Amino acid sequence: MSSTVSCQILSSARRGFFILQVRRCWYSRYITVQNKAKWKRRFSRTPFTQGLLEYAGTENILPRKTFFRHISTEEDFHFQLAPSHINDILRANEQCYKIQEFDGRNASSVLKFESNQLAANAPNEDRRSAATCLQTKGLLFGIFDGHAGHTCAQSLSERLFYYIAVSLMSQQMLEELEFAMEHMKPVPPVLQWHKHQNDYTYREVASLYVDHLRVYWQELIELDNEVGLSVEDALTYSFKRLDSDISLEGQVPMKNDLVRNLALQVAFSGATACVAHIDNVHLHVANAGDCRAILGVQDKDGTWSSLPLTQDHNSLNEMELLRLRQEHPKSEEQTVVMDNRLLGILMPVRAFGDVRFKWSKELQQSVLENACDVEALNIYQYAPQNYHTPPYLTAEPEIRYHRLRPQDKFLVIASDGLWDMLDNEEVIRLLAEHLSGVNLEVPEPELTNERRSLGYMQNLLLKRRARGVQSYDQNGATHLIRHAVGNNEYGVIEQEKLSAMLSLPDDLARMYRDDITITVVYFNSSNIEMYGKEK
Repeated sequence: MSSTVSCQILSSARRGFFILQVRRCWYSRYITVQNKAKWKRRFSRTPFTQGLLEYAGTENILPRKTFFRHISTEEDFHFQLAPSHINDILRANEQCYKIQEFDGRNASSVLKFESNQLAANAPNEDRRSAATCLQTKGLLFGIFDGHAGHTCAQSLSERLFYYIAVSLMSQQMLEELEFAMEHMKPVPPVLQWHKHQNDYTYREVASLYVDHLRVYWQELIELDNEVGLSVEDALTYSFKRLDSDISLEGQVPMKNDLVRNLALQVAFSGATACVAHIDNVHLHVANAGDCRAILGVQDKDGTWSSLPLTQDHNSLNEMELLRLRQEHPKSEEQTVVMDNRLLGILMPVRAFGDVRFKWSKELQQSVLENACDVEALNIYQYAPQNYHTPPYLTAEPEIRYHRLRPQDKFLVIASDGLWDMLDNEEVIRLLAEHLSGVNLEVPEPELTNERRSLGYMQNLLLKRRARGVQSYDQNGATHLIRHAVGNNEYGVIEQEKLSAMLSLPDDLARMYRDDITITVVYFNSSNIEMYGKEK
């Protein structure tokens, strides 16, 4: 890419800025304005139940210094970032955690996980989580893609794993948990979180979250299920129950205005979620929305392929369109999805929060009338057209089970910001190259007349020169982000394009890409093969 292309990006950004201003109001549920709230939120770097329900293990996290992206103005807008500056931006949120091969009970099927995220929104609307279940077996990994703000995704990242973990606990474990709470004794930890140093939690709502989690495990106790729920049922019930609690919290009057405001923001914003539970060779993936999970598979002959574990829940999914039309009267068949959006507004057709697509008009009006200042909370009062038979949106996940095999090398979970830029096969190829340290040999297309341009020949030479050169990044998730942002049309990173895309100020970056959040889980093939022999 030449400097001319950099200028085109800037020129396009300037032209589109005013369009963005107009669209921002109409798309307020997707693109948030700067926070004008009159109340301030306090952030804590400690999980909301630290010392109560979890063990905060951070000893294996590889620390990285925090780097804040420069916000350019027209006066100092430039694209020429130094390579070290580019690396600082790309690596600011990367994480690598090595899993103990033996946990005292079983040999782990997971070697390590690597994660990273790059914001386009300010603040980033994506969240990620990773944790080990301490009272039951298994590792949990999750990606949460927020819209209309980050608050719903943030809430999911703190809470959903607890709901899943207690759902998997036996009757005896749950009774011990309740006994400790009731008698104010030390509560056995439920999760060991594997957090990045920049992660934060909503400290002010900790007691509210714990209270509702406790109500949930009390109901589980009443089920009198001696061994706990199956993984599939635990994932399904946890998704649906947490979404129900988010809805309830948005309706219930609260004395604390700060907690009340936050509960409203969580309920009226939204988030999609993709969660993986890995227990030895048993992999379950729960998905609600348009995040995606795929497996990287290497066959005996060395070739790589992708195995999708999720389906995007949007209007391009024919089964989802059929489901929506069956759930609503025939008179709404042409209006439930318009312009490839739910009611002409929302891209995903499954999501947490988003009570504007779930509550009745009367309930929405009643709740918002009693709110302090909905405009300050970035909650806009609008009524979707053709809104007759809510709810139109569900957080019920689609569950996929897969028994791990030695040829399954890694799992990629990512928000749609990655999949907008790279397809499944490209992601697997890039990670395979990253694992091997060199670019894989890819058959080069025949040079037709259309392909004899100087630009094409130059990029072909760049590809050939790149073979045998090691990756810029040690972290696989960072490697993917670098390519997603910096690749040209031929799949080659162009430093000028990468620099230009990372130089865009936050209010313009969203016009070119979405937030990108990725977690890559690497499997221990030897242990998986051992489990296969014990079958």
